[in-house]
Amino acid sequence: MPRLFLAIDLPDPIDFELELLRGGIHGARWQTREQLHLTLHFIGEVDGGEARRLRAALGALESPAFELELFGSGVFPPRGQANTLWIGARESDPLRLLHQRTAAILDAQQLPRERRKYTPHVTVARLKRAPAQEVGAWVAAHSSFASPSFPVRAVQLYSSVLTSAGAKYRIDAEFPLGEL
Repeated sequence: MPRLFLAIDLPDPIDFELELLRGGIHGARWQTREQLHLTLHFIGEVDGGEARRLRAALGALESPAFELELFGSGVFPPRGQANTLWIGARESDPLRLLHQRTAAILDAQQLPRERRKYTPHVTVARLKRAPAQEVGAWVAAHSSFASPSFPVRAVQLYSSVLTSAGAKYRIDAEFPLGEL
């Protein structure tokens, strides 16, 4: 069964900017351009019937398009051995609204979703035993990173398959947002 997640696909110029941030951490597995996205909800493994119902429900999503800006950097987990390096997104009311409305759709479909506080982010690297000093230096160096703002006009439903080379992502469906 594929693993599904809802995300915002990034425009090519933003992917390019994120590619320029690579380097400086031994043991980091940097995400490819195809893997870059802003996660809204990780859903996990679902069967074909659940996936079809979810696509139908997301077709009724009503949320306005908006401008988004990536901003700042950090790691997950915030304490202890970091395993994920990320670039954040400047929080905004439209992004919060989109997250809440997609959460309501997942809940109505009785699909799992993470319940922790939402931290909008783009994963830029996976870390395995990366030196803490290098990770801390990278986060500090990119703490004021800010991308140009870009329009978000749709939400994408991705599927993910794990391989020895890392996760392979595919956009399975796209759901347009309202007017900007």
